[in-house]
Formats: sequence, C-alpha cells, structure tokens
Amino acid sequence: MTARRRGDADTASRILDVAERLAQVRGFNGFSYADIATELEITTAALHYHFAGKADLGEALIGRYADRFGQALAALDAASPTAASRLRGYADLYIGVLRNHRMCLCGILAAEYPTLPDPMRAAVVSFFDKNEEWLLSVLEQGRDDGSLTFTGSARDTARMIIGCLEGAMLVARPYGDIPRFQDAATSLIASLTPANVKRDSASLTPINSGSEATES
Repeated sequence: MTARRRGDADTASRILDVAERLAQVRGFNGFSYADIATELEITTAALHYHFAGKADLGEALIGRYADRFGQALAALDAASPTAASRLRGYADLYIGVLRNHRMCLCGILAAEYPTLPDPMRAAVVSFFDKNEEWLLSVLEQGRDDGSLTFTGSARDTARMIIGCLEGAMLVARPYGDIPRFQDAATSLIASLTPANVKRDSASLTPINSGSEATES
C-alpha cells in the first residue's frame, strides 16, 4: 500500500470514529459533516472525497459496527463454555457501550428509522436479524443442554432478549445509571436460567471487543 493510500485509509477511519461517536451520543440526525470536519480539522470537501454523502457515511458506519459486533459474538462462542455464559457475555457487550456514555449504534438508528435512507434501513434490520440468529442458536443449545429454560419458541425469546436489552439501555441513559441496566440484564438472564444451574451472582461486567468495548 502506498503512503497516499495509507493516509486515505487512516483519514477514512478517523472520520468513521468521530461519526460513530457523534451518532451514538446525538443520533444520526444530530450531527453534520461540518461537525466532523471541525473536530478533525479537515475540510468538508475532504469528507465528501471519502464519503460522497451522509447516507454513504451511514452505510459505512453500520457495516463497520456490524463487523465488529460479529467479531465480538465469535469471541464469545470461542471463549464461553456454556450457552448461559454466552448469554451473559452478550449482555456485557451492552454494558461496554454504556460505560463509554454511548448507545448501541443500531439501537439509536432504529429510533430514527423513518428518517433514514433505504440502504441504511436495510442495514439496521440486517444487524438485528444477525443478532437474532446468534441468540437463536445460543438458546437452542441452552435448551438442549439444560443450561437455559424458556417458554415459547427460541426465536420469540431471542427477540424478547434484544428488545429488553435495547430498551433497558435506552431507559438507563437519562439517569446515567449503569447499575439500572445491569439489574435489568441480570434479572433477564436469571429468568432464563434453571434453578438447578449455578448462576453467576456477580454483576455483569463489560467485555472489551473493538475500539469502544462494543455493541449494539
């Protein structure tokens, strides 16, 4: 890679870093190219060189976020011996985002869904679909090995988990209260854990996975 290409890649990465933070704090509609340019001390023309329009930037943001989140899920699969521990690790990912005073990128974009361009809408739905499929696999394994219990279908339960965690994150935000989220997540996981299975009574703690100790 030439020095110019490396420089272009570094600039694009820095743009995405700033845009991701702004989107997670303010929402996608809460910042402009001028905000990014001012923070990075570059021109808006330089921004348009890398991302022709804000919709292009948004697609790139979701793609990078989804890739990083997918890597975090793969790490959970590799490191967690049981379905229950993977489920706890999944909740930990949300805590990592809250500790950085941010929201799940795709969660905050879902709140702005009616205003997003169609490609971004599709990317947000894809993100949640992939989360649902991963949770579906974890739940089915947990039901088979006895480490998890739930009524209804695994798919309905996966959707419930995503909704509960995203909602708990949203409600914890105005209070600036991470323990509020932790209590909700711990109760959720306890409700899915059989009484005869040893539960981790310690508070959920974040897992570092990417530049922001991600998630959602």
